[in-house]
Amino acid sequence: MRSQVSEYLDEIVAATATGPARGEPATYIPELAHVDPTLLGVALTTTDGVTYAAGDADTMLSIQSISKPFVYALAMRDRGIAAVEEKVGVEPSGEAFNEMTLEEVSKRPYNPMINAGALATHALVGEPGITDEERDELVLAGLSAFAGRRLEVDEKVHGSEMDTAHRNFSIAHMLYGYDILTIDAHAAVRGYTRQCAIRASPRDLSVMAATLANGGTNPVTGEQVVPVDVVRQTLSVMLACGMYDAAGDWITDVGIPAKSGVGGGLIGALPGQLGVASFSPPLDEHGSSARGVEIFERLSHDFGLHLMSVPPLTRSVIRDRGSVDLIDGRSATSYVLQGPLRFSSVEAVVRVVTDNPPEHRSVVVDTTSATSVDATAARMLGDLVARLRAEGYEAWLVGLPGIIDPDDVAADVSVVPSVGEIDLRS
Repeated sequence: MRSQVSEYLDEIVAATATGPARGEPATYIPELAHVDPTLLGVALTTTDGVTYAAGDADTMLSIQSISKPFVYALAMRDRGIAAVEEKVGVEPSGEAFNEMTLEEVSKRPYNPMINAGALATHALVGEPGITDEERDELVLAGLSAFAGRRLEVDEKVHGSEMDTAHRNFSIAHMLYGYDILTIDAHAAVRGYTRQCAIRASPRDLSVMAATLANGGTNPVTGEQVVPVDVVRQTLSVMLACGMYDAAGDWITDVGIPAKSGVGGGLIGALPGQLGVASFSPPLDEHGSSARGVEIFERLSHDFGLHLMSVPPLTRSVIRDRGSVDLIDGRSATSYVLQGPLRFSSVEAVVRVVTDNPPEHRSVVVDTTSATSVDATAARMLGDLVARLRAEGYEAWLVGLPGIIDPDDVAADVSVVPSVGEIDLRS
């Protein structure tokens, strides 16, 4: 039985691909101007290491500014949060990513998500006094650890960016003049553009985002890449500043800490739940993937992923999996669910049922121990019951009135108020 999550992502990609085309690929970096504008992919990785993908999720892209939060995290890992904050602020700039503005008194860049802050952040990776090549390797190794596999630099993109990096050179010299940059201005630009030219797929990027969502531990490899306090700082800045001058709209509409890149990539990390990445080259007026923003808006709405609406999750959503006797004498496999049921928790239930088929031909999905069941969870559970029936099982969804709304469940699936009434509705 194919997972519902995979089918949801297929539907989202199909719907987005057939919608009106908006935006244009980045043309100020010549190599990016040649990328196929029809490419479209999305990947989602849970904090226990399962990845779902659709569309062009394995196509390699230039990560560009998506590198910024990860390098920021590496710098704080290596130098400490306080030392990095001495050189880079955390306030939204309200301006485009490449503006040449600094804080009036401190002369720090406003935050590490704009180019000025990213140049200063790159210089802080590793111990003071290391060579440029050593810093390059630390950055590449660090981002590879976030992805769970060795990444590579696209040398053509790097060369193309260096040929057109006039504004970044101006910003770097300004930072050097104010004693913000701790390395030579040319070295900072060269290293920063090199980190932007790293190649990764949406699947890789979703694992990288999931590592942030998982408290800095890669959910696939189990490696602790950065400390938990660094993750908290990184995600906070991503939420406030990751979408540049569109950050306010993003927080209210999507509500997921995120970062865009002019290569067409977009990532989001929802703490304790999942990492998401999309890829579509045409950019909107803010320099973010136009279709990527649409995908995230739909994911946030359909899956109930807005940060401000997510309650704490119960550690184990399946309170009990066992056998229950129905009053007509049949035995059924019973999944007793607990806690607040949302997309992330129910996805785990769907996976358990999909990967380990029920022992009996009768199946009960029991939500009477749940504290809440949102519309997304109810829809997914109803669909799970419908799919089990299509596979030849007798299946029922049990839920208390007021906790699960029958209107949120599939039309052909009734909500039974107790296990004791199942035989009356078979």
